[in-house]
Amino acid sequence: MSLDSVSSLFTNVWSIFLIVLFFGGSIFVHELGHFLAARKRGLKVARFSIGFGPKICSWTGKDGVEYRLSWLPLGGYVALPQLADMREIEGGDDTHAPAPVGAGAGVGPADEATDDALPEVGYASKFIVFVAGAVFNVIFAFLLACILWMVGTEVAEEDLSTRLGIVRPSMANSAGETVPGPAFAAGLRNGDRIVAVDGSPVTSFGEIAQIIALGAGRDPAGKPSVALTYERDGTRATAVTKPEFTGPEKFRDIGVEPTVKVTVAGVVASSAADKAGVLPGDLITHLDGKEVEYSGYISDTLRDGGGRPVTLTIKRNNQTVTITATPLRTIDPESKAEIYRLGLQLRGAFTYKTVHTPPWTLLGQHLTSTWRNLSSLVNPKSDIGLSKMSGPIGIVRMFHGATEVGITAVISLTILINISLALFNLLPIPVLDGGHILFATIAKLRGRALPRNFIMSAQQVFIVLLFSMILYVSFFDIRRW
Repeated sequence: MSLDSVSSLFTNVWSIFLIVLFFGGSIFVHELGHFLAARKRGLKVARFSIGFGPKICSWTGKDGVEYRLSWLPLGGYVALPQLADMREIEGGDDTHAPAPVGAGAGVGPADEATDDALPEVGYASKFIVFVAGAVFNVIFAFLLACILWMVGTEVAEEDLSTRLGIVRPSMANSAGETVPGPAFAAGLRNGDRIVAVDGSPVTSFGEIAQIIALGAGRDPAGKPSVALTYERDGTRATAVTKPEFTGPEKFRDIGVEPTVKVTVAGVVASSAADKAGVLPGDLITHLDGKEVEYSGYISDTLRDGGGRPVTLTIKRNNQTVTITATPLRTIDPESKAEIYRLGLQLRGAFTYKTVHTPPWTLLGQHLTSTWRNLSSLVNPKSDIGLSKMSGPIGIVRMFHGATEVGITAVISLTILINISLALFNLLPIPVLDGGHILFATIAKLRGRALPRNFIMSAQQVFIVLLFSMILYVSFFDIRRW
């Protein structure tokens, strides 16, 4: 076996370990919340399962609880005999399968106990048990966020800015056609700073891209539309753009990119830059005292300068160097126009910095992001459908990618997964925790339990819908992978 093969094997084993630890751990934490809440409220716990369906292995603890690992790793459940029967989810192998509560599963809030010898469960106990899984996910996410707060996370400085580095005059849409750049056509230009998208304030370029992609704005003709509030030379204005669909996933895009640090990839021999002493690898920070935030800024300035000398501020080996160079005049062979060049080959380069984000801020960002995704999914005016969502396979793929970046990336993704898991499970959908809370609340308000057959029928229907959705999403996850 070659050294490369050994390295690849080790990397894959390490990735699998981290996926099991953090993704599986997130499900475990959710179920642990239900388990501990049920024990605290005096409910009988019959089973604690990670996964659904037939068991892989199981054992019974001294507390009488069966602990099980099941074949379908799409969630888990805690079986409570005092709540409704849901053998269909468990892959029940007994005749009195108790009701599960948990991530991607649930329990119908019937007052009838599966075992008549057990006392009925009050509304307060049901509510606490149902919501405990989500609460534990949030607590777990908060603890992980505290770790990132202490050790710091490397982020691209460019993503922390909302200033536009490139506004493309043209771009390719999802059909491969060259079309006018929506932002450029709306009047935005390089250097503009975006302050809000569709009225929502933004603090990073990633946030700008997300709101645009998930947007539901449309013009009177029904075509996608997004309003950008921007600042230019101290003046604030709003431009309405008409996003194009790009890429195989057909996300909304307006043809903009963030500012980047500009580095010298090469210097043409005997050019103005070569004679002035510019070297490959130099980082150009300023031109005539103004910050350089995109590679095209230099050519734009030279074009408008008419050949006058320019001053470059350069970072080289952690030292600042100032160089003055006079551009050379050439004639474009096609347009016959005058062109002034320094003889530089430039490239954009992201620079990274370590940030220490407070845990409450990080959780708030993830909560907002998750809510935007869920809102766009149910908004008929958005262009987001189930095919663009990620299921278990997509999440595993994201974890695998995060492991290649580093442990902090894995922790950051785990925080997002836990916040998403908590919010998703609290949706008022049967078989999810929020659905159980809804049934229990309705029963409380009407003064008597909901019909057992109604609860079972509703849950069976939504079990089928839930697993159908997972299969549908997984198909697109596999195709993307």
